[in-house]
Amino acid sequence: MDALYYYSLIATIFIWIGFVRTGLGFGGAALGLPLLLLIDDRPVYWLAIIGLHLLFFSSITLKNRSSNVDWHYLRKSLLIILPPTFIGIFGLLTLPNDLIATLIYLVALVYGFMWLVNFKIKANSKLSDWFLLVFGGYITGTTLTGAPLLAAVFMQNVSKEQLRNTLFALWFILVGIKIITLISFGVDIDYLMALILIPVAFIGHVIGLRVHERISQNEKVFKHTVGLFLVIISLIALISVYFK
Repeated sequence: MDALYYYSLIATIFIWIGFVRTGLGFGGAALGLPLLLLIDDRPVYWLAIIGLHLLFFSSITLKNRSSNVDWHYLRKSLLIILPPTFIGIFGLLTLPNDLIATLIYLVALVYGFMWLVNFKIKANSKLSDWFLLVFGGYITGTTLTGAPLLAAVFMQNVSKEQLRNTLFALWFILVGIKIITLISFGVDIDYLMALILIPVAFIGHVIGLRVHERISQNEKVFKHTVGLFLVIISLIALISVYFK
């Protein structure tokens, strides 16, 4: 693949990730990783870069908004989320690349179908809350794509005014733990690539901030369109993994 074309594709995807992250408040990794793996099939490589970006951008978002975080519910939910998250991180470090990639594509495919048919993940009881937090924590630890599951619970328990900031605080904590663990286990992180891509992702970050309210008002149309896109990409990717 031509180098200019290669890096242009990566830049475009990171603009998209930044846009989704701030436009919806979650889901940047879930909607960006399947695309990145079609370019370079190294899950840990991309997860580390996306993780560093999440730390950077969530800290910017929370810099003057930490008082608008529901710290009480965040602390309470972390008691449930953290154990499966650690198990998921261990899986990321030990499972084969193809298996991690397949998990990422399958999760994206499920999200795509749900958004395509306008199916909403609902947490209507303490049991469903617990299940989504545990499963979302594990998926986040393994692939960073558990955000929609965790967000579904937080939407039911955190006020709309505090929701996005509380989610960013959650991502900062979970991703911080993940990055520290990767470094502790000697994972080779491409800090230079992460640094180069920050200004690129910042473009999407700013656009997402500006259109957040508009997306919220037209969330059904946005998710329907993205859902169709995710289904197509995920199916193509799954075929490519097992028929390459």
